[in-house]
Amino acid sequence: MTFQPLWQLRAQFARRLSRMYGEEVPAYNTLVDVSTAVNEDFMARHGADAERLGSIGRVTAERHGAIRVGSPREMAQVARVFAAFGMHPVGFYDLRDASASSVPVVSTAFRPVDPEELARNPFRVFTSMLAADDPRFFDQDLQQRLREFIDRRTLFPGELLELADRSAADGGLDTDDAERLLRLATRCFELSDEPVDHAWYRELEAVSAVASDIGGVSTTHINHLTPRVLDIDDLYARMEARGITMIDEIQGPPRWDGPDVLLRQTSFRALAEDRVFRFEDGTVGSGALRVRFGEVEQRGIALTRAGRDLYDRMVAETDRRLAEGQGNGVRVDVARTVWEEHLPRTEEELALRGLAYFTYSLDEHALGRREAPLAGADLELGSLIRSGVVVPQPIVYEDFLPRSAAGIFQSNLTDEGSRDDAQLGTDYDITVMSQVVGRTVTDPHELYQRQQDASLARLRERLGAVVAA
Repeated sequence: MTFQPLWQLRAQFARRLSRMYGEEVPAYNTLVDVSTAVNEDFMARHGADAERLGSIGRVTAERHGAIRVGSPREMAQVARVFAAFGMHPVGFYDLRDASASSVPVVSTAFRPVDPEELARNPFRVFTSMLAADDPRFFDQDLQQRLREFIDRRTLFPGELLELADRSAADGGLDTDDAERLLRLATRCFELSDEPVDHAWYRELEAVSAVASDIGGVSTTHINHLTPRVLDIDDLYARMEARGITMIDEIQGPPRWDGPDVLLRQTSFRALAEDRVFRFEDGTVGSGALRVRFGEVEQRGIALTRAGRDLYDRMVAETDRRLAEGQGNGVRVDVARTVWEEHLPRTEEELALRGLAYFTYSLDEHALGRREAPLAGADLELGSLIRSGVVVPQPIVYEDFLPRSAAGIFQSNLTDEGSRDDAQLGTDYDITVMSQVVGRTVTDPHELYQRQQDASLARLRERLGAVVAA
């Protein structure tokens, strides 16, 4: 039998989920087709520069999924499932206060953490857990009934968890076990045809449509599956031209004439999907729910902590100007002006100011043209960059933005739900999330810093000199 390593299992898992989701939500196939066309046209216009943040092969195959679970037990189990595919929890996202709507979830993302594994297949799953213990959303009675409902269900069968643990421990599985793992894992995220308790679902929906999607049904499912595109504005226009209704705006940084940073996201609006309901009188009948949507993303350069501080200040300044009525109330126009005032217009300047993460390599031709040798000298990285001897290569942002995620959720909700801000919210942070999933949730900055530091170590070794960053 052939042994299948984690990255191959991950690639197959992403393909199977994509095929399954396309059958359930046909508009997703349109989104993928349009994304492919946009990327091909972008490559034709920009050539090799189009691959500065990842090869076209990687970008075309890239997906991130999103699922929702209801409890720490379910979160710990799904962590075991994703570990079977070499996917680890990275980042903590609190969506509860990131939106004006009621979005009572905290999240992490499961993804590869090694750059080589990301290059082989960068599949990620943004995974949200219902904060069912937060009294701002759920009173004590509803909290108790939610716990009982969620505790009664089984999202991930024992056989799947056993295979997952073995795959994670052994670094993969033989062909037969790999096939069984893939079938069981994919099946867990299919949309169930089991009748939905109408009264229970609507009671939770009054609090939050996200809460009802998590705690109002007996299974979980793929909430959206996201391709990556090289020009999200082009994609947005093409989808609208096909008569597919998109959300009102693209979330995240604006389009501007400087470097793309972090993450831009948009989606088509959630579509009504036929579901079977069990009504209060015991009868079973058809109905529709509008909870799943088609998201797409454009990824930029990962920002350092200093860069993220600047980003947060720019977002706050955009909000302030909008509140004052500047820019005719158009967020992207106001944001673009703020970006032009505060953010460097070149990658080199981002690197020189320590605002973004890069790997650093030598330009051997520029090095050979130098008159003075570098070996044994004490060197300053900025000077080497300005002279062209060292070339910064941007590190792609592999993670998410809580405000953007909440904005996508909010744009696809039918109403804002309810919350009682007189209550004190339950504390969650990356440490608590680590306890929930049963393994350390990594701060993404640590991963980017590690990648940058490794390139600097290679640079110092090659030059035989101290290079001060």
